[in-house]
Order: sequence, then structure tokens, then C-alpha cells
Amino acid sequence: MMKKEAILVNCSRGPVIDEVALVNHLRDNPMFRVGLDVFEEEPFMKPGLADMKNAIVVPHIASASKWTREGMATLAALNVVGRIKGYPIWSDPNRVDPFLNENASPPNASPSIVNSKALGLPVSKL
Repeated sequence: MMKKEAILVNCSRGPVIDEVALVNHLRDNPMFRVGLDVFEEEPFMKPGLADMKNAIVVPHIASASKWTREGMATLAALNVVGRIKGYPIWSDPNRVDPFLNENASPPNASPSIVNSKALGLPVSKL
């Protein structure tokens, strides 16, 4: 249970939060604050959420930093180059651990900024 004066921030996945329950909680607890970058059923918000004075909602811009966007562009370019060179596409976006294991070589698959050098692809400057 969160404190009545807590601040909740969600910039992960919209369905993590039940927006109907959130609107009711915000109404009943004016000291509670929320910041949302994602919504339960994007791009739509549940009725009442946009009208709440103790809620800040933004249009899915948490990844809008220069560093993140450059990384996304680099990764997209490496995916294209990797595929042209014949490497398979990494098909399980929820399984990134093989790319993060410092004790083993990363998989010979696209995408990965981590393994681009090992695959002979351009190396990211990020």
C-alpha cells in the first residue's frame, strides 16, 4: 500500500496501472501525485485522468533524450547491416541476458550494439 502523499511515476508499460482505480485514488487522495508517460490502452486515457490536477500526463516521450534516440537510430542501422551480412534477427526481445553476460561472447545475431564489433559491423560511438 502506498502512502497518501506518495508520487507514482510510470514510464514503463501502460497496463502496469489500472487507470480507473488510479483516477478514483487521485480523487480520494489529493496529496497523491502521479506522472504518466504511458497509458493502459494507448493512445487513449481512461475518463477523468486528464482532468486530474494531481496527475501529469505526457505523450510517451520518456525516451526522447538525444542519447536514447541516437542509440535507437544506431541500433536500427546495425540491424539493417547485420541482416544484409546474413546474421539472424534476435527474435526474443524479452531475453537480453545473452547480450549482457560479461563472461561469454554475445550471440551472433542482430540486433545488438554490444556485439557489433564481434560481428564486424560499425561500432556505436554511444
